[in-house]
Amino acid sequence: MKGYPEDAWERAMKIQEVILRAVAKKITWWQAAEIIGISDRSMRRCPSADGYEQHGYDGLLDPSADGPSPKRVPLVSVEEVLRLYQEKYADFNIRHIHEKLREEHGIRLSYTWVKLALQGAGLVKKARKRGVHRQRRPPRPLPGMLLHLDGSPPAGGFQDERWYDLIEVLDDATNETYYAQLVEEESTRTVMAALQEVIARQGRFGALYSDRASHFFETPQAGGPVDPRRLTQVGRALRELGIEMIPAYSPQARGRSERRFGTWQGRLPQELRLAGIRTVEEANRFLRQHYIPEMNQKFSKPAAERGHAFVPVRGQDLDRIFSVQQERVVAKDNTVRWGDRLWQLEPTRFRGTLAGCRVTICEHLDGRVSIVYGPHVVGRYTAQGQALTVAQKPRARRGGNDAPWIPWKTPRAEFPTVPTALGNPPSRDFHIPTAPTAGPEAR
Repeated sequence: MKGYPEDAWERAMKIQEVILRAVAKKITWWQAAEIIGISDRSMRRCPSADGYEQHGYDGLLDPSADGPSPKRVPLVSVEEVLRLYQEKYADFNIRHIHEKLREEHGIRLSYTWVKLALQGAGLVKKARKRGVHRQRRPPRPLPGMLLHLDGSPPAGGFQDERWYDLIEVLDDATNETYYAQLVEEESTRTVMAALQEVIARQGRFGALYSDRASHFFETPQAGGPVDPRRLTQVGRALRELGIEMIPAYSPQARGRSERRFGTWQGRLPQELRLAGIRTVEEANRFLRQHYIPEMNQKFSKPAAERGHAFVPVRGQDLDRIFSVQQERVVAKDNTVRWGDRLWQLEPTRFRGTLAGCRVTICEHLDGRVSIVYGPHVVGRYTAQGQALTVAQKPRARRGGNDAPWIPWKTPRAEFPTVPTALGNPPSRDFHIPTAPTAGPEAR
């Protein structure tokens, strides 16, 4: 048995020692399986113990390790196959060259061997791994339960010679487009503008289905799962409204929105060309007034159930919710700094100073900036940084030590006059008679 390699003998000696310990009942069989590196079930089925009793060390050796396999293809045949492919059959597929090798050259090798040989030599690319079995997800029964949001660059050819992204918000139940506009790029602000318009017009919906772009989710590793604890600006805004965000992990999972974008890409550039539109402003106006209703008329469908799942938004400031927000601490001079910008806070009526307080800076979609402390807006500024007047509500009159001092006056009681039975006015000297006082004579 000199053909066995040295590491095979070492493993056989290790297995022998473990088996002897298990036979002597110093260790259990499942402990022996763990030491050898196999499962407990495999250890019970393993013929090593019987082989050791019959053949000694040879019974513990792997027969496949004793020299090369008798079915090994000769090196001459391998070189012949590779030479024929490079000289005559470089443009053939694997199935075709396998047939030629058998018919023309008498090389009777299996198809799998030929494929693995050509791929191992780097002459043929490995086939793409087959995808997993997928099932079609039924649409949601009501409009407003699930909305799709995605962006794609389908339109160009404008006067500025730039390509623009089309952002679309699509309903899962009806395939109705609620929003479609061309923007410079799909970003946090453009996505917030789309969501704010849809919610203001339709109402709050149930869930949003999107890809894992950086303005939707935080992904610690590229292509990995999202981190639900680290919210983006879009995630924070939707959480305030109670809207669930669902990430898609493949284009196939977003099949409905992907197919709709294929329709946009095949139709919208041609429609803009026929309409003679050369600016993005005209294109967005064309989308709102003409083409979105036309797309909904052609491609939308009725929902499975009657009604809708949109909820009216009442008592919530959508302009503040859909803004880029950052928290900062007010400096001792009542200023707030964000990057290279600085804002001076004016005195407030509810607090002497805001120094040391944590405030929220809200940069709105139109460029305005507002600074919020709790429920109070303590500063409003234009996009250029100019201060705007903050509307102060009149302070309600309160009791306690902070109420203004008002001198106390006892109100004068007024009694109505009661006429007598004879109709005469009552006497002004009206009093109740008392007993006469005793004089000196009575003493």
